[in-house]
Amino acid sequence: MNLRVWKWQFWQQIVLSLVLGVIAGALMNNLGDGEKIAGNWLDPFGDVYVSLLKVVVVPLVFAAIVVSVGRLRNVGSVARLTAKTLGWFVATSAIATAIGLAVGLIIEPGKGLGKLASESTETDAVTWTQVLHNLFPSNIVKAMSEGNVLGVVTFAVLFGAALVAIGDRGERLTGLIDDLYLVMQKVVWWVVRLTPIGSFFLIGSVVATYGPSSLSPLAKFTGAIYLAVAIMLFVGYPVLLRVFGRVSPLTFLRNSWPAIQFGFVSSSSLATLPIAQKVQIERNGVQTEYASFAQPLGATIKFDGCGAIYPAVAAIFVAQYTGVHLGIADYALIALAAVIGQLGTGGTPGPALVALTLTLTTVGLPLQAVGYLIAIDKVIDMARTALNVTGQLTVPVLVARSEGLLDEKVFNGRKGDLTSGPTERPAPAEPAPKTAPKPATA
Repeated sequence: MNLRVWKWQFWQQIVLSLVLGVIAGALMNNLGDGEKIAGNWLDPFGDVYVSLLKVVVVPLVFAAIVVSVGRLRNVGSVARLTAKTLGWFVATSAIATAIGLAVGLIIEPGKGLGKLASESTETDAVTWTQVLHNLFPSNIVKAMSEGNVLGVVTFAVLFGAALVAIGDRGERLTGLIDDLYLVMQKVVWWVVRLTPIGSFFLIGSVVATYGPSSLSPLAKFTGAIYLAVAIMLFVGYPVLLRVFGRVSPLTFLRNSWPAIQFGFVSSSSLATLPIAQKVQIERNGVQTEYASFAQPLGATIKFDGCGAIYPAVAAIFVAQYTGVHLGIADYALIALAAVIGQLGTGGTPGPALVALTLTLTTVGLPLQAVGYLIAIDKVIDMARTALNVTGQLTVPVLVARSEGLLDEKVFNGRKGDLTSGPTERPAPAEPAPKTAPKPATA
């Protein structure tokens, strides 16, 4: 066994830190005033980690969305394909978020913590007027400083569209913001690498304050995530494929299973991209030119598991965990942040963590509870990634079917070995687009 912990895989480091955090927290809890000890020795470091998460979110979202919109400047004949692809990305994410909210409200994964529920946090009711003000802030600098993520997203879309509108003169600034995006991705990676340390202090503080028994609801939360994922995977996508794609959902799942399975094992959409693209072309029959555009794009901005279901269920968990009452407007904010937040978190290390931070910040829920959820993040991440990959495969099939870019003989035909060469098939009914927009870089 390698005793050099820094050489371990990242998830192994997190598991170790969580085990050590639980042990340290339990010892502090048994010493007497665990809450005071945690406040003096654990909370300050945990708060630093939470602050680092907050400080990187806003510039990351702004740069990512401006770059994504700016890259559409070279779109010509594929504008319709791009619009359809992005439209289905948003639509399927909205469905996944709705399923996550419904499962969270029915299962109530955060209920059962009497001590925490009695220490409820007072929050002001969110009105639709406030939602509009958040979407369209009067001062973008103030919106950034206050963490108004929705306002930043709106401004970034307008800013990126303006860069496209002014033509070549906007390319230089787009390049600079692209560099900013790369820098912020590096910063996010550094912060995510601190997760083992941050999770030690955060989970240690929870256990020290409330005792080891406070970890019991995590099984219920894990079950809620897996249930929501299963509903979207075996009901949501199949209905869309049958109704709008007019293809067999069972055939699609059989074709796509190698990529879905690899996503579950690897817990990485980007690592699954090569096999997913091969599956899309050689087993699902999506035209090569379109698949080569849609799959990388989906792998960087399409996360129904990490960016839709997970933050929806987690937000309900955190609200119940801390005793915060959520109204209809709050649920609408959660859904809106989960759906459009993927555009800003895609392609970053730890997208689920960033998406959760975005959602909790938008609705005003405490980020300290993030440490509580990290304890079972590896187990949950497997299901989240499998759903991410399935969504990334579903949307191109829907679009290709509507555009005549899906070869039904390949889709319904006998499947070859994925390690073999490309599958030969007839030319599509419509010509391939001459150019395709560059997908967002991971």
